[in-house]
Amino acid sequence: MTITNIILIIVVLGIAGYAIFYSIKKKQNAEVEVQVDVDDKTYTIEKMIEFVKRRLDEITKINLYDIGLSEEELKRRKNKKYELKKALKGCTYGDVNDKKYVKELIFDLLEKEYGVTESNISKAISFDIPSLLTAQDKFDILIYSYKKEFGYEALTELIKKYNLATLKYVEGETKPSYVITSKEIEDIYEKENIVLSFADKLGVVVQRIYQHYKGYSSIDEVRDMNIDGVSGGVSGLPESFLSQVAQSDSDYLDQVSEHKVPRACDSIWIFFQGKSIRLEFLSFGTEAELKRVCQNIYKYNNPGQLSDTNGYKINEMKDGSRVVVVRPSFSETWAFFVRKFDVKRSTLEQWFKGEPGCDESIELLKYLVKGARIISITGEQGCGKTTMLMGMIENIYETMNIRVQETAFELHLRKIYPTRNILTFRETETISGQEGLDVQKKTDGSVNIIGEVATDPVASWMIQAAQVASKFTLFTHHAKTFPNLVTALRNSMLRAGVFKNEKTAEEQVVQVLNFDIHLTKDFKGKRYVERITECIPIEEKNEYTFDHRNQKTLEGKFDKFFDNATRYFEKITDRQLYAYRNILEYVDGEYIVTNPISENNLREMRVNMDETDLEKFDKFVERHWGNRAKQTISVSSEPVEEKPKRRGRKPKAATEI
Repeated sequence: MTITNIILIIVVLGIAGYAIFYSIKKKQNAEVEVQVDVDDKTYTIEKMIEFVKRRLDEITKINLYDIGLSEEELKRRKNKKYELKKALKGCTYGDVNDKKYVKELIFDLLEKEYGVTESNISKAISFDIPSLLTAQDKFDILIYSYKKEFGYEALTELIKKYNLATLKYVEGETKPSYVITSKEIEDIYEKENIVLSFADKLGVVVQRIYQHYKGYSSIDEVRDMNIDGVSGGVSGLPESFLSQVAQSDSDYLDQVSEHKVPRACDSIWIFFQGKSIRLEFLSFGTEAELKRVCQNIYKYNNPGQLSDTNGYKINEMKDGSRVVVVRPSFSETWAFFVRKFDVKRSTLEQWFKGEPGCDESIELLKYLVKGARIISITGEQGCGKTTMLMGMIENIYETMNIRVQETAFELHLRKIYPTRNILTFRETETISGQEGLDVQKKTDGSVNIIGEVATDPVASWMIQAAQVASKFTLFTHHAKTFPNLVTALRNSMLRAGVFKNEKTAEEQVVQVLNFDIHLTKDFKGKRYVERITECIPIEEKNEYTFDHRNQKTLEGKFDKFFDNATRYFEKITDRQLYAYRNILEYVDGEYIVTNPISENNLREMRVNMDETDLEKFDKFVERHWGNRAKQTISVSSEPVEEKPKRRGRKPKAATEI
């Protein structure tokens, strides 16, 4: 081999080695070296969203094995990559920790790579010129500021401080409504006089980018707050309606385009302390953005596809919130409903909030649970049935195993009582509520809890289970009065085919049902226990006689026979199977214990209590009803007149609601 060939080989090897070295260095630096072409639009929200999407996509898709890392560095970067992928997926399910992780990464990318500084950040949001800030910008700044001090109570503190949850008239409307307007947000922003550091400003921008990239648009921060719920797409004009109007009424369409008439995508409502409040200052902006939120908000645990064929989905989010999503053509617009349940506050003491007579009411409810009574909790939607049920469960004896059946996981009892024997089942597309309740019979449960008796099979099985399958049962229902509750359960038994005769079905219901707790939400959103009602079955008495044997004439025998026949037809056609009396009522802002509990229920409650509770319960009975509770109460179909023990209007009597 000549010297020339050797030199050529060395040169080629050198060039190849340099090329390999340069390629490796370029890939190693791929995660940190980003060239940004700066122009007038570089620091707008839209451009930064594009950058963040592209950059995070690069980080999650890079092949770590091609960049010549050491074993330790490879392992570290693999863990970091896996953690980011997991967070990007989890944050779309409502996980606040994953959301925090993704936002921190976006913060670093914008500050260290994109070159966001104090001088150019105002191109994204006009922090330095308040007159250019929109109502949504000001709200985002207010929430960011309050969140630093109050955490997830930020929205609650803001509403309470400025008394925003009140009825008010809005321009163009003739009736008052619960609404928070743009004008109110602008006034509050001026009063607060908030001073933001660069980190604060970037934090607000990061939140705006996140909510359009991985979050839930304008409701992203609102959804995380400790409120009762949030919904969207439930008011305003549907897109389909606008297309029809465009052909006939151009003036009306101009009003819509100028945002004088709200569209469906302008519809954002919160459920706050029993009140539905419209956030007039917030909007999704476009129908496409509302659709994106609806398509993402229900995806936790892969519940299936929301399609035109299957136009709704009921699911839970990662933080335990219940979410319902609907879409056209099942509904007129895309819409969602998120309902939150604060398990930390679900106690009876928190529910009654220190109103007059609440201590005696709480004590009575505890004894009903400890006495293993079958209890229904009734009332309209949003009146607090689930919260009341969660508070009552605290008083079930530790020795009892609890089995729960729900449509979607809402109670989350194991979060509150992690050491107790509790298992919850729910309906799925392939397993009905009836099948779930059948399985419960084989899981050694002492107490059956049914989140909501909403279907005929579940109602009928609940009655059967209460008779034989468990010690006692707690359930919720939407009945308005006690007779309505009995009738609804009876009709469910008939429709499910368990019974054919109305009287027989009703008799089974009243023999099972012991007490009903009825909750009410008034016009101002205040929630309270309107009454606690006891169901008292009326025992059938044999009133037939044999007087016809003593009659000498045939006419006399016929008269006595027809007397018995009349009694028979009265029992068949008009017999009253139960009476009901209110043992507690809400009278003029005060809870009053009224009629005594029947002797039969008192006796059975005593049997199911331990010695300590039994002694306290006897004192409670003696204190409120004295000797009346020791006497067998005669129940008839006539109302039982009882005088209230305290001042106030006369409580309702036994068969009155």
